[in-house]
Amino acid sequence: MNPVVLLLALSTGVAGPALANADLAQKKNCLSCHAVDSKRIGPSYKDVAVKYAGNKDALAMLSTKVLKGGGGVWGAIPMPANPQVSEPEAKALVQWILTLK
Repeated sequence: MNPVVLLLALSTGVAGPALANADLAQKKNCLSCHAVDSKRIGPSYKDVAVKYAGNKDALAMLSTKVLKGGGGVWGAIPMPANPQVSEPEAKALVQWILTLK
């Protein structure tokens, strides 16, 4: 684990699955297009969490989008497929993202 991430997590009280999924997002290269609280190429994770809050289908729909890619929701730039991400990893990432509102 990155010692800076660990130190930040310990100092902010983030632990367990939240930290693990931030690490997973880094490991799977998600953070090259997304950030937690600012737009990059794609929307911020917090914006995604707000947009899909209360949507009972969000986990399945967004997990599929992580795996297969998609477009048209956040602008002209499509999200590419992510073959390096397994289905359980996609679900874990989306579950984490949806908690960030």
